[in-house]
Amino acid sequence: MAFLMRIFVVMTRNYSFIIPVYNRPQEIKELLTSLLELNFQNSFEIVIVEDGSTQDSREVIKEFDSKLDVSYYAKDNSGPGDSRNFGMRKAKGNYFLILDSDCLVPPGYLKTVDNYLSEHYVDCFGGADAAHESFSNLQKAINYVMTSFLTTGGIRGNKRGVQKFEPRSFNMGLSKKAFEASDGFSRIHPGEDPDLSQRLLQLGFETTFIPGAEVFHKRRISWSKFYKQVRKFGMVRPILNRWHPSSAKITFWFPTFFVFFCLASVLLAVIWNPMILIPLAVYIAMILLESSIKNQSLYIGFLSVIAMFVQFFGYGLAFLKSSFFIGLLKKDPEKQFPELFFK
Repeated sequence: MAFLMRIFVVMTRNYSFIIPVYNRPQEIKELLTSLLELNFQNSFEIVIVEDGSTQDSREVIKEFDSKLDVSYYAKDNSGPGDSRNFGMRKAKGNYFLILDSDCLVPPGYLKTVDNYLSEHYVDCFGGADAAHESFSNLQKAINYVMTSFLTTGGIRGNKRGVQKFEPRSFNMGLSKKAFEASDGFSRIHPGEDPDLSQRLLQLGFETTFIPGAEVFHKRRISWSKFYKQVRKFGMVRPILNRWHPSSAKITFWFPTFFVFFCLASVLLAVIWNPMILIPLAVYIAMILLESSIKNQSLYIGFLSVIAMFVQFFGYGLAFLKSSFFIGLLKKDPEKQFPELFFK
């Protein structure tokens, strides 16, 4: 009977896109425009949750009322995780497709997802992110460092990571069953998505990466915003390691090691031998060359080198600080870093 019920759920997927938004009406317009182009025969709904915005998207969404099945809800600000939970509780579908408002969806996205789930059903999946040709040079550079094997090991877009993959909430699928069993996202932000992934694994659900189910993710549009984002990523990871010890990996320390490597290289080059800088220079050259080729722009290659340093120093130093307070001193995460938690 359980097997038959599983087959029934697999064959009767009804999709609901869940999209929280905070002060980004123009991005919602671009995202909904991209959803109009989906080449998917079956119907789907879109649930947009306004998370206490001072610039709401109500008027923008009205433009799509006759073109898409859109539901709009406005509530007080409580963070993206709680807003996604709110949207999933309101949704009519039994399989939720969670996107960030700063994404664009390729025409074949939903068809790719549906084909995969028809053959390899899972209750939670993630997909890659990429840079759209219309993105700015800075957005393309940031996308490169967030997805390249040379910087992150390709963990945000690598099909080799299908086992125990931690989907990210800018491009994530979650069954209604898994949502109800897990109670959805927690109050921490960022980090609410890997936390949910780990809790789903502990509950016996499977997570996976779906090749080809990518979205175009704009990310941050300034150096300061990008630095703030990666710094928070670094602060959050030791908290997640404490909550889910089995998820801890030595690779989380790599940005911190890189910071020490850079500082030691410069110091030794000054007091001993400039040749010490060769390994660092080779790595920088690899970043410059690969990004320039991938983006067909030497300028984006140079921006990618800067983005790499912002990413590693922002994440690495924050990870070290958080590891000291959370891992070594055993401080309460919410009291030590209240800015990472929504009330």
